[in-house]
Amino acid sequence: MTDVFDHTPQVWNAAQLREAIKDLPDDTPIHIGVAEDPGDFGGYRESVLVDAHHVENWWPATGTAPERAEKEKALTLFADWTPGEYDLLD
Repeated sequence: MTDVFDHTPQVWNAAQLREAIKDLPDDTPIHIGVAEDPGDFGGYRESVLVDAHHVENWWPATGTAPERAEKEKALTLFADWTPGEYDLLD
């Protein structure tokens, strides 16, 4: 049997993000640290915010669950590698 890690991070809402950036100048770049493993920011990869899209999530029917009626409106932030030079991949 495999051990399971129940990962339940506090997911920020828009108000928390606004509060965190309220004093930043408008031209401040936004950097994002992506955890290498759940909850592990010791070895995070730094990314930069490059885009954002309003999304509406819904849950279609599966083999074991019916389609869910509720929808979730959210904002998805997109991050990319930091600016710099990288080796081309074949």
